[in-house]
Amino acid sequence: MRFASLSDRLAGLGAAKWEVHFEGQKRSRAGQPVIMLSIGEPDLPPPARVLDRVVQSMYAGRTRYASPQGEPGAREAVARHLAERSGMAVSPEQVLYCAGTQNGLYTSLMTVVESGDEVIVPDPYYATYEGLVAASGATFVPVQTSPEAGFHLTPEALEAAITPRTRVLLLNTPSNPTGAVLSEAEVDAIGAVCERHDLWILSDEVYADLTFSGRFCSPFDRPQLRERTLAVSSISKSHLLPGFRAGWVAAPETAMPRLLSVAEAILFGSQPFLEDALAEALTGHHPEVEAFRASLRGRAEAVVSAFEGCRHTNVRMPEGGMFLMVDVRATGLNGEQFAWRLLDEANVVVMPGESFGLGAAAGHVRVALTVEKEQLREACVRIRQLIEKLAG
Repeated sequence: MRFASLSDRLAGLGAAKWEVHFEGQKRSRAGQPVIMLSIGEPDLPPPARVLDRVVQSMYAGRTRYASPQGEPGAREAVARHLAERSGMAVSPEQVLYCAGTQNGLYTSLMTVVESGDEVIVPDPYYATYEGLVAASGATFVPVQTSPEAGFHLTPEALEAAITPRTRVLLLNTPSNPTGAVLSEAEVDAIGAVCERHDLWILSDEVYADLTFSGRFCSPFDRPQLRERTLAVSSISKSHLLPGFRAGWVAAPETAMPRLLSVAEAILFGSQPFLEDALAEALTGHHPEVEAFRASLRGRAEAVVSAFEGCRHTNVRMPEGGMFLMVDVRATGLNGEQFAWRLLDEANVVVMPGESFGLGAAAGHVRVALTVEKEQLREACVRIRQLIEKLAG
């Protein structure tokens, strides 16, 4: 039997990157005392008001088909949320509801690129990006950042990577896996390059509400960049609801008919009760959200503190998000090898840096800030001991 070439392009770009994580889960289920720091799944309870709204909506009959672009209440809530953030007007007609950030990114890429095009992605990058670009038929073009520069993309590096085939810059700020957050000046400088070369900016903003210092800046919030930006986000991280798969794409109104056509081919509508939950999540303030943001910063500071004085690694405070990178190059192992050794010898599960690209992430491991401080400190003691053992 024959298969589409799409399945060949995606081979090895999916679950294979999470092999250490899956093995850790397997050992944990078997009763091993494993500390799981490998996945960005919030560990604190979500906002009670949002859960109450879901239940109320289901009992109220909000279980039927939804509008393909999204229910009016959900799109209005997203538009209001983005307008308050940017100080610029946003219309509900500029919002497409989608089943989480991954679905939004896929819909966006399938709308703006095809075979023969190139998509530029700062390296390190989230593990699914290669598969997303491969699915579209476009070519994935990583652009190196450096640990010494905080893993920030520079306009010079972007400019050097652009060819006549380049169509999109796929940007992620705050970054998974590095925690890098681009400033307004950096977004403007990078955006100026995109303007000169007439590129789309596909902005993954799922961690936008989880910055530790400074103000988050989206290219969608910059007047000169809005008409070329597709901004994708969800309530998976910010509101501790990854299983809801509730998100959006914000785009120029002129792009929406094309995005909607692609979205209808993938997922014709959603669950109205989940769209009601999204609207509730983006309305007002939730103490659970504030507590989670504060806990992430405190956990990140605890990790950085745990490695102070260690001569064999450098651990920088992330600027946002749910992760930080630990440099293990002094051990002589790459991130993949170190992650397996750490699991086998210390019962701690982290993600190999190589799951996020073979450039600046290589020789690092990603630590998720998804357990309580005391358990996180214990995990860091074990990571540090293995680094010192191997490097010494």
